[in-house]
Amino acid sequence: MKLENLVGERFKERPGDCSIDSHALMIRGGYIKYVGSGIYSSLLPLKRITRKIEQIIREEMDGIGGQEVQFPVVMPASLWQASGRYESIGSELVRFTDRGKNTLVLGMTHEEAAVQLVQEYAAGYTKYPFMIYQIQTKFRDEARPRGGLIRVREFTMKDAYSFHTSQKDLEDYYEKCLHAYERIFKKAGIPEVISVASDSGMMGGKLSHEFMLLTQVGEDTLALCESCGYKANMEAAESIIENIRSEEIKELELTHTPNMHTIEEVCLFLGSSPEKSCKAVVYQRNEDDSLVVVFVRGDLEINETKLKNFLGCELHTALLTENSGLIAGFIGPLELKGDHTVLFDNSLKNADNLICGGNLTDYHYKGLNMTRDVSTAEYHDFAKIRENNCCPGCGKKTIKLSRGIEVGNIFQLGTKYTKAMHMTYLDHNKDKQYPLMGCYGIGIGRLAASVCEAHHDEFGPIWPISIAPWQVHLCAIRADIDEVKKCADSIYEELVESRVEVIYDDRQVSAGVMFSDADLLGSPLRVIISPKNMKENCCEICARDKSIMEKVPLSQASAAVTELLVNMLKK
Repeated sequence: MKLENLVGERFKERPGDCSIDSHALMIRGGYIKYVGSGIYSSLLPLKRITRKIEQIIREEMDGIGGQEVQFPVVMPASLWQASGRYESIGSELVRFTDRGKNTLVLGMTHEEAAVQLVQEYAAGYTKYPFMIYQIQTKFRDEARPRGGLIRVREFTMKDAYSFHTSQKDLEDYYEKCLHAYERIFKKAGIPEVISVASDSGMMGGKLSHEFMLLTQVGEDTLALCESCGYKANMEAAESIIENIRSEEIKELELTHTPNMHTIEEVCLFLGSSPEKSCKAVVYQRNEDDSLVVVFVRGDLEINETKLKNFLGCELHTALLTENSGLIAGFIGPLELKGDHTVLFDNSLKNADNLICGGNLTDYHYKGLNMTRDVSTAEYHDFAKIRENNCCPGCGKKTIKLSRGIEVGNIFQLGTKYTKAMHMTYLDHNKDKQYPLMGCYGIGIGRLAASVCEAHHDEFGPIWPISIAPWQVHLCAIRADIDEVKKCADSIYEELVESRVEVIYDDRQVSAGVMFSDADLLGSPLRVIISPKNMKENCCEICARDKSIMEKVPLSQASAAVTELLVNMLKK
């Protein structure tokens, strides 16, 4: 293809609203165009990239027995009501009514549609196991779209659903899919992606993994241990705190702390530290506004995902009134009044000599001993894991936190959807059973953007050969000179005949403009035909990542390019 015919503009200036490099480069390079918040149009360079990513995914999904299907974008609300998610999911799910007054939803995920598709087919145990998958555009009304294609509202995704008659069969297939995902990311050019244990969230199920590209621009926080290899999303990572008993156990003492509401103020006033305090964090259930009081060590934060999972409901930060019975800034576990749900984090277990609220305005307790003074407390894991915490895997204080972009996820859903939607099969004893499900997703556009984020320099993307929009960028410098134009045309025709994917730039523009556009399009190989090189009867071949830079006789140009591409594809 000739560059002069390529729809889309390329420019040098970084857009002011792009905080992430991949976002800026894909705008500058003419890959995407902004339409609305979290909504983009894709131009040809990105379409060629995503087509290759989709082909890689199809090969791997077909290789583990997947069958490609297509679910509808619009679904009747009754499907989601059957699973219970119509009510449990918030405004992310787009609901609307058609002209016939039927309530519909836009698909943001397709577990319900998958069950509905195979419910009659899979009525007997002999039909199992099987997996179906699709690649389709979805819509999720994301509250905070960011980073171009990293977090959008409209997106194309591969989602797969497997069905099984035993937990072991599900686990075996889950492992197969995990390894298939590792191959997908390796083929796409980011073998550094890691799998981490994660929270299942709205998907449900007991076991899930996310595939993360480690990068400082990622919006997920990961807990990693170099000692034993433990890897988990912060939302799922257990926070382990060891409290060492004090040599001197102090008596409980109510102390006047005038106008001191924060842990920092109180600890400074009483000559202590946040680690030796017990703070209260208060929430309300969305369903009825009932209060939930969570006590945690003063230097830690509540992991709201863990709390929501424990309670099985959505929460919001509490708005305390005079009728709540709670005094903001002075809430403590002793003589706490009111019919509230009261919970204790593991970080308080065996803790002593703590400062806590006195449940009286301007008063706090000193010398709180959890074992002695709150003997009925039951402890659970509600805190966020921190740097240098004890590793849940090996117990060493080696936890490090890192940022990452989620490029894929897999879930063991169990019977969450089949049971809710009354999907059953007859086993070999003619007894009715609920099949178990697995779910496996990859965002296509996000994966493309993540590869760009992992492989770029200040001038543009450095696309891996496996997904590059074009394999070769042919530059004819001074194409207004007949000799240069004829030579470049000849090499272009030879490359096309050899089935090489080539973008040909024979515009009458400066070498600087030509090379800038080539950098932004990021083809792995660049072939330069110029008057200077032609005087030496050669052309220049260089790699976008600067690993190759050589001059080749013009008569050997096509063969040299083909050989280099073969070697790059092998790697």
